[in-house]
Amino acid sequence: MELKSDVIHQYLRPKKKFPHVWCSGCGLGVILGSMIRSIHSLDIPKDDVVVCSGIGCSSRLPVYVDFNTLHTTHGRAIAFATGVKVAKPRLKVIVVTGDGDCLAIGGNHFIHACRRNIDITVILANNWIYGMTGGQFSPTTPTEKFGSTAPYGNIEQPFNPCDLAISAGASYVARSTVYHVDQLDKMITGALNKRGFSVVEVLSNCHTYFGRLNKEGDPVTMLNYFKKHALPVQAWDKVPEEKRAGKFVTGLLHDVEKDEYCDNYEKLVERLQAKMESK
Repeated sequence: MELKSDVIHQYLRPKKKFPHVWCSGCGLGVILGSMIRSIHSLDIPKDDVVVCSGIGCSSRLPVYVDFNTLHTTHGRAIAFATGVKVAKPRLKVIVVTGDGDCLAIGGNHFIHACRRNIDITVILANNWIYGMTGGQFSPTTPTEKFGSTAPYGNIEQPFNPCDLAISAGASYVARSTVYHVDQLDKMITGALNKRGFSVVEVLSNCHTYFGRLNKEGDPVTMLNYFKKHALPVQAWDKVPEEKRAGKFVTGLLHDVEKDEYCDNYEKLVERLQAKMESK
């Protein structure tokens, strides 16, 4: 039987970028493993995969994997990924991003990629804070939680990334955590299988900044928080609303069939070519 660790090692660049820059206990290594296992389970050739990222802790992930990779500018990963997908529609294009990179400076690209329903998979690592640049509060930082730029508590309302993606038009939306590894593998595999814009939000621990500033504890304590407060979508509707307080729903939240952008673009090209040839 093939071990999970053996699968992961097949897809890494061990002589180039290791040891990694992530803090000990960071959840981003779990996300890396889940992404690799999902690609492996679908038997997608390495040369057919493109992994794009912007700037941030999660955006360091592409430098460790043996795929076609783009480590781009802050908030622009989806824009670069869109260019790749339109130019080479046969490729499997994945964006790895964080809550700040994707939903703050990159928010405009995110909502319009959802609207277009272009065949890109976004893995959104949500740790409720800017980790790489010093612990500033992000668009997902819960109200009243602390950041280096919110020393008296965040007064803003946070985004719900999954609700935002569904409302903007994404065809596949799921949420998991770095504690629920088997579920996360399943959600990413489903996203990669989906023809259309897919989003997997992954709640991940940043004990170095969010945990320290908010007295949330060490990595194990934060992982146990995910364990205790996650409710599978199958159980969510069965739980009375008053008992949902402090909980969050996980699993496949949205899955619909819609026209995909590259398919429509190709149809437009064919229609115009036929029109020109008929003249």
